Amino acid sequence: MKEKDVMLTVTGLKQLEDELEQLKTVKRRQVAERIKQAIEFGDISENSEYEDAKNEQAFIEGRILTLEKMLRNAKIIDDENLDNEVVSLGSKVILKDLEFGDELEYSIVGSVEADPDANKISNESPVGRAILGQSKGSVVEVNVPAGILKYEIVDILR
Repeated sequence: MKEKDVMLTVTGLKQLEDELEQLKTVKRRQVAERIKQAIEFGDISENSEYEDAKNEQAFIEGRILTLEKMLRNAKIIDDENLDNEVVSLGSKVILKDLEFGDELEYSIVGSVEADPDANKISNESPVGRAILGQSKGSVVEVNVPAGILKYEIVDILR
């Protein structure tokens, strides 16, 4: 079974690589030192410090494996050759909410980089799915739990 591609911008790739490096070099050493200190306290069977450090170690090792898998399957979004005619991964899109008249600006990114607070929405999110492949001037409807949202694509930027 083929592993799923992880779509990343160049910035997103760098962030994952930096996190992996931090975990492998700094965090691993820190948790190993915590485990060593906890063992020095004596009986580890009732030592909450030891248990806590071992749990953190398991989390760090799991995250390292996850990041390595993501990086192995990374596909970089080529935003240099983006077509401004249709919405695609890497596009920056200005949407107009047709109910309230608000204009919203979103970057379309892969699910790993999605951060709605930073206006980065996933190509797999309801809005992302609805606008992918659409052109400037299109009106899209997005089914959400609260009902149907209608957006007009005002502009598509790189």
